[in-house]
Parts: sequence; structure tokens; C-alpha cells
Amino acid sequence: MNDELLIQLNYLRITGLAEKWTEYIKQGERGKMSHEQFLRHVAAESYAAKRAYAREMRIKRAAIPELLLMGTFPFALQPNLQRKRVMNIYDSLDYMLKKQNIILVGPTGCGKTGLGTGYLAHAIESGHTGYFVTFPELISKLYKSMAAHKEDRVLKTYASYDCLLIDELGYVDIEPAQTGLFFRLMTMRHRRKTTIVTSNLGFSEWTTFLKNEQLTAALIDRLTENSSVINMKNCKSIRPKGDDSKTAK
Repeated sequence: MNDELLIQLNYLRITGLAEKWTEYIKQGERGKMSHEQFLRHVAAESYAAKRAYAREMRIKRAAIPELLLMGTFPFALQPNLQRKRVMNIYDSLDYMLKKQNIILVGPTGCGKTGLGTGYLAHAIESGHTGYFVTFPELISKLYKSMAAHKEDRVLKTYASYDCLLIDELGYVDIEPAQTGLFFRLMTMRHRRKTTIVTSNLGFSEWTTFLKNEQLTAALIDRLTENSSVINMKNCKSIRPKGDDSKTAK
């Protein structure tokens, strides 16, 4: 392959074709396919390579700390978890197609983060954009954006993701201004995008960290209006003792 052709392929962003050029030339010389079949074969492989790269980039941009796939979740260790319901939500992908939220509530270590990440990864694998953020990190970024008068831009960024996973809701208390910003974000996403939330607190306890009964009631109303709530309160901790990782959170 000469430099001019390489420049052309890079300009067209067909880098996969450039990498396999010699292999394709050899295939063409063997003459086992017609010209049309050969061109279709090259186009199909280039298309698949580009989609795989795009999927890889979406996963990378999602900032998932530990990529946990649904197929690796230890359902056998959680007999009280409604596995069939969990998998029906996953397999149908209705939470993305119908812009439905998923709320996972249960004690620490029972696997909420694992399930949430599985749903998020599935959405990204299916062509959607996604992002993982802990509630403390989200609140911190919203607070800093307010101080810098950039809250509209930051809110717009978080509102743009097709699927946003907010992990550890309720692990920190927040100030009234932060509660207002969080409520704005949820309002912006309401029925437009999918939000996945994990929390170790039941809905009745959310006022303890949001500190505003009216906004809490309105927030819960929006989150649950079009959602699947997975109650894991009867599930046990499956995190290995001494393991501080988020694998089974």
C-alpha cells in the first residue's frame, strides 16, 4: 500500500481496511469470490470493525469503574432476587426503547451496582450513549458548576446521555441549592432519557439527605412514573469480606 492510498483511507476513517489491506489483496488474488462478493465482503468487515470501535469508545467514555456484565452476575447467591423480572427488563431493552428508569434499592453489598452496570453496558452495546457517576461525584460537580456559573452547561451534559447511571444515591447529605440542581437534572431527563439509580435507602428515607419534602416527593414522582423498581431489601450482601470494591454494591 502506498502512502497516498493510506492517506485516503485515513481521511475516510476506514483504518480497519488499511490494517487488513494485504490480507484482502491475497483473498482477491485467490479468486474464490466474484468482484461483487469480494467488495461486499470487504465492506461488511469494514462496517463491523467500525461499529466495534465505536462501541469500544462509547464504553470508554462512559467512565464505568468496573465493567460488570449481566451474564456474570451471581444470581445463585441471591435467591430472593426476582431473576426472571431482572432479565425480562434486560432482554427486552424496554428501559431504553420506552425511556424508562430503573431504580435498584437494597442494602450495601447486595449487587445493586453490578445490576445497574449490566443494564448500562447493555444499553451502550445496543448503540446508545451512557455514563456512570456516583451521587457524591455528581453533586460535587453540580456544586462546582454553580460556583463557576456553568451549571447550565454541566446540566446539559448530564441530561444528554441516553442512559445515565447514578450510583450510591443517599450516601451524602446535600444543601438546598444542590437539591435544586439535582431536581432540575432529573426534570430535564424525565421521559426523555433513561436514568438508572441505585440506593441503599427506601423512598421514605430520601428526605434525610435531600432535606426538602416537597422536592423529594416531586422527584420520586418523576422517577417512578415511568420506571421499573427492583426492590432488593431482602437480598443479602454478597461482597467478599474485606473487599472494599464496588463489585457487589
